[in-house]
Order: sequence, then structure tokens, then C-alpha cells
Amino acid sequence: MLLQLDSIQKRFGGVVALRNGQMSVRPGEVHLLLGENGAGKSTLMKIVAGMHQPDSGAILWKGQRVSFRSPAEAARVGIAMVHQESLLAPHLSVAENIFLGREERLPLGWVSRRRMLEAARRLIADHHFPLQAEWRVGQLSPAGKQLVEICRAIQHGSSLLIFDEPTSSLSETETQEVFRIVRTLKERQMGVIYITHRLEELRAVGDRVTVLRDGETVHTSLLSEVTTHQIIQHMVGRELSGLYQRTPAPAGEILLQLQGLSRKPVLKNISLTVRAGEVVGLAGLIGAGRTELCRAIFGLDPVESGKIFIRGQAVRIASPREAVTQDLALIPEDRQRAGLATALPLGHNITIADLKKISRLGFFLDHDAERRLTEHYVAKLRIRCSSVRQLAGRLSGGNQQKVVIAKWLLRGAKVFLFDEPTRGIDIGAKVEVYEVIDELARAGAAILMVSSELPELLQVADRILVMRQGEITGELTRGTTQEEIMRLATLPQGGATMEGDRE
Repeated sequence: MLLQLDSIQKRFGGVVALRNGQMSVRPGEVHLLLGENGAGKSTLMKIVAGMHQPDSGAILWKGQRVSFRSPAEAARVGIAMVHQESLLAPHLSVAENIFLGREERLPLGWVSRRRMLEAARRLIADHHFPLQAEWRVGQLSPAGKQLVEICRAIQHGSSLLIFDEPTSSLSETETQEVFRIVRTLKERQMGVIYITHRLEELRAVGDRVTVLRDGETVHTSLLSEVTTHQIIQHMVGRELSGLYQRTPAPAGEILLQLQGLSRKPVLKNISLTVRAGEVVGLAGLIGAGRTELCRAIFGLDPVESGKIFIRGQAVRIASPREAVTQDLALIPEDRQRAGLATALPLGHNITIADLKKISRLGFFLDHDAERRLTEHYVAKLRIRCSSVRQLAGRLSGGNQQKVVIAKWLLRGAKVFLFDEPTRGIDIGAKVEVYEVIDELARAGAAILMVSSELPELLQVADRILVMRQGEITGELTRGTTQEEIMRLATLPQGGATMEGDRE
């Protein structure tokens, strides 16, 4: 046995993160680790990787009991982890991050950047990643940062590689490449622990599966011995009645309209409308310009030409502050860096967008009012936390996303830009986010929703706009197929047809 975990327990203050974590991994095995957000998956793996130390329990590595006081100690025995949220150095290049802590050095001890660049280029080319060794990591998308994490782990070499949601922000092509990497590691008799919320990935890579619920291992078996439905039941501890399917309501007035919005080279003559009560999906491959469009609408990036209309009135949005005054809200793709103040309590995060609701005389914060509002939204969105004073950075990924949504619900926004709203969220929390989106639409909000998960768009959106290389290549109505979306996402605009043009 490569790794064995026995009765691992871990507390953070008054919060029990793990009460009985048990798991084992064999050489040449891909072991899936599943569970809802807050179940303890990442905490358990951070203990294995030396980022946390257990309060009790045993870690056996190749039959010997071990204790890692740091990631460096875990790395020395051959354990590497690809994190869900990037832990890279944003001011350094891709190559420098790949070799960080293990730099290529010349005989006199000087760091050889040329050798690191050459080695990084070979690694990137071998795996066909859309990266350049010279690029600065801080300028990469979340998908790009995930790929750098994978490169770093592979380059350093290990007997056990832990993937924490590696494909949560990757395109289908990049996801297949990750699967290929995992299969290659398995063939080399490495152990792989693979955490994912995307249940459609399970059969593509997994051998065995372990499910955590409320900090405790509740199921372990061969993947071939359990159905996906049974896995979901183990994860949530209850029966889920089928897949979510939104029932659209009649659309109202046009709340958001774009005419010829352009910003070279990422956006080219974008025109669209979103009505009150409508959810418009935005599909496309990574690099198509979907996130850039949301940023431009919200005033984060300047546009060179075109117009934005809110409720039929042309508006100038040069900053997020101006966007907020126009009742716009952005739920960003990278929630930790762009959506939250992780070092502040979740109550501060929820109320920060509308301090007038918790102030007296315009100068003094009413802490009782903040507590009452926070408790309201914690209950409304079922945010799992120890208290409203818990730091936002200590919440699980799914609960962090709910806090971002709560902030804009409190603000009373009317036009919502959701950029990958369920990235890294478990199946139960996804349904809750869909229900929030549906509730917003039924209350008269206009919603533009970016998602790389095509089944999600098919379930939630009333219409789907498809982007390719900064342009909208087609519009599809409810009832379309994944194949039709991918056709529009991959074909040049001249080879695509609008929904109404097809015979």
C-alpha cells in the first residue's frame, strides 16, 4: 500500500473539519475522493500534503507511520498536490513557478533562467498546453494557472499526485489532456488521488472511490461496483429527485442591451439583449472572450467602441463603481481574488456592497443590523459556517460562492453577470445556485451566465449565445444540443448559421 489514512481528525477552532477520515491508495491506482463542499476532502488532502497537521489519527506512507510538518517534507518523500485555488507566485513567470524551490543552478550557485525556460518549454510542448514559459502567471486565467500547477507537480516528480478539482475551469480539450496525463501517471505505477465535483468525469479516470460526508468517510468501493446515483446518495445523505430542469417564465422588458461592443483583440462587434426574467447562457471555448465580455460590461476593462443600454437608456460604464450604480452585479470566475475579501468575516463580505443598509446617520456601522442581514442570507442560501464572524477564506469553495451571490442579493441588483457560477461546487450546492438564479429571474432580474459546462447551460438557460474568438457565432434556443453548441464554438463565423437560418 502506498498511502493509508486511519481515523484522521482535525479541528479549526470550534469547527470540526474531519472526524473520521479513512482512505488508502495503491501504486498504479486512481482513487476518486468525492463529497459535498465542506465534507473535508481538501482538508484531508492538505494533511497528506503537509499543509495541515492532524489532531489525531495515523498516516502510513509505504507501511511506515509518518508526520509531515510542511509541504516540503511531504514533497521530499514523493507527494505533490495540484490545488483547486492557485498557490502560485503571480509576479513570476510560468517557468519560474514550475521550478520554484527547485531552481536549475549553475556550478557557482547562480540560478540558470535559460535552463529553466528550456525545460519548461519542453514540458509544455510535450503535453500540448496553451502556455508560454515566459508568460507572467499573474496575467493567466484560472484555467492557465491550473495548467501551471499540473506542470509543476509533474516536473518535480512524485509517487503520489493529488489533483484537487484540476478540470473545474478547463475546456473540454484541456480536460481530455488532463485525463491523458492521469492515465500516463497510472501506467508509471504512480498513485493518484483525484477530487472532482464533475460526476461525468468519474468513469473516465477512476479505479476506486471514497466518499466523505460531514468530515467522515461514509463509503469506499471499486468504482465498477457502485452507480453514479448511489454515489450521489452517499455524498448528500439523501435522495435527489433527478436533474434540475428550469421552467422558464415569460420574459419582460429589455434590461441589458449591447450594440457593437468591441475591444481589440478580445471582443469584436458584440450585440445582444437580455430581458427581465430571462437567463441567457454564454457558451464557448476558453479564450473565446466570454469572461472579457463580462469584465467590459462591468467596467473592469475599457471598450473601444459600441454602446451599453440599461432599461433602454445608453449608459457609460467606466468603472465597477459606475456599474453598481446602474444595478449591475458581477459574480466573477475567480471568487477568491475578485469576489471576496477572504481575510474579513463573511458578514462584512455580504454587506460590503451596500453599507447604507447597516449604517446609522451615514457614519456609524450598525453591527446588530449587519448580523441580522447576514443571518438572513446565510439561512436563505444555506451557507455552511460556524458563525457570521467566520472568515470568508475559511469557508469551502461552494459556500464562498454563495457569499458572493448574497452580496449582490443584498444590494438589490437587477442585471446579473454570472461567470462560471458553479465552478468547483458540488452537485447539491449546484442545484441550490440554480434555484437562486431561477428565483432572481422570476423576481424580474436579467441574467447573463457564462458556463463551460454545457449540460448546465442546457438545464438553466432560456437562450444560449455562442462565442468564438471574440465574436458571437450563433444563438440557440431551449432544446438545442451540446453538439450544436460545440459546432458554433469551433467553426469560423462564416461556417456557422443562426438558429433561424437552418433548414
